[in-house]
Amino acid sequence: MIKIFLSLFLILLFSGCVSKTESLKPNEKAFAQEDTYILFALRAQELKDYDSASSIFNTLYEKSAKNEYLYKSLQNDLAANKNADVVSKVNRETDGKIEDFKLIRLKIVALIGDQKYEEARVLSIKLVEKSKDVNDYVLVSEIYVKQKKYDTALKYLESAYTKDYNEKILDRMSIILYVNLQRNKEAIAQLETHARMHGCSQIICTRLIGFYSNENNIDGLLSVYLRMYELEKSDDISKKIVQIYAYKKEYIKLMSFLQKSGSDDELLFQVYINAKKYKQASKLAKELYHETGDINYLGQSAIFEYESHKNKADKKMQDSVIKNLKKVVNIEKKPLYLNYLGYLLIDHSIDIKGGMGYIREALIIEPNSAFYLDSLAWGYYKLGKCEKAYKIISKAKKLEGGDDPEVLKHLKTIKKCKNKKVKDKKKK
Repeated sequence: MIKIFLSLFLILLFSGCVSKTESLKPNEKAFAQEDTYILFALRAQELKDYDSASSIFNTLYEKSAKNEYLYKSLQNDLAANKNADVVSKVNRETDGKIEDFKLIRLKIVALIGDQKYEEARVLSIKLVEKSKDVNDYVLVSEIYVKQKKYDTALKYLESAYTKDYNEKILDRMSIILYVNLQRNKEAIAQLETHARMHGCSQIICTRLIGFYSNENNIDGLLSVYLRMYELEKSDDISKKIVQIYAYKKEYIKLMSFLQKSGSDDELLFQVYINAKKYKQASKLAKELYHETGDINYLGQSAIFEYESHKNKADKKMQDSVIKNLKKVVNIEKKPLYLNYLGYLLIDHSIDIKGGMGYIREALIIEPNSAFYLDSLAWGYYKLGKCEKAYKIISKAKKLEGGDDPEVLKHLKTIKKCKNKKVKDKKKK
């Protein structure tokens, strides 16, 4: 329906008188219906009815003598693949002169579209000699690329690049160097030089990532991702950085990155544990607990608070750890927390029987844990019941984990106690 309407509009349009208006001020209407014509032209263009759009813009040009309408008309001709029409119209308007650079560019694009590369090349060189415009250097280079004359194309791009160090032009240069001329190192070197002098923008960094990936250059990739992260603190980039550090097994650098970026505190927590940085692990676990409300983080914070403390007999520290672990086991009865709390109460003789109660709860869940049986045996030892302690720890020794140094140390102590008790009985 809209196309029929546009056709009717074109008939009416061409039946009207056509006249050129001179000496118009900028933004001044050339004729009363100019805005209406523009709306129809833009609507036709939006509908991809490029023929109608070109005709309306052409009429606007004839009625107003405003060059922007001529350019719009020709652009729609190009969109409709009417390259020959564009060449004819530009020839008619310019009479072979290179004065209106926009018209000449449109003609060159049309010649390229019709694969008349040599004619386009000659004209584009004439244009760039007059205009000295960066975009015209790029246009010449594109023609040489079409002709597979990559070295010459590169020279024109270099001339354009040195004018304002445009990163899009450098990107084109790097593709020609890397893909067409196989000068891989030079392509990367030019991108890296630009990045050092002008910053590693999204375009430059992305191209470097592509090249470094193809080269399997892990260090190069890491370097670029770190620079990209400074530009855009995205989760995707931080994950790439973490993956590379982990692949390279550079855990100290991984830790440093996670500390500075704050991109993955849960992973940083695991890194602290692996690196035995228990003080930092305890602090971060508490922060994660307040952030997430996950009681397990409070439990782990308490455990690492104890593990990180040099003076295990510090009463203030003990009270803090025990208080937090009791809060945890009231909500989350995990054997790990039950055993840790119980062992603390036993080992420091704070509440031996109470501690053994927590351990028995852990053993209900995991009855064959060498570690929990060891803790229970230690409780009986602390109560002076060495024979019972020995019986329990002997069972623990036969289970997985029974060769743990702590278990073996307790076994030795308990055995010595048991033997002494036996001797004392015999003396009586």
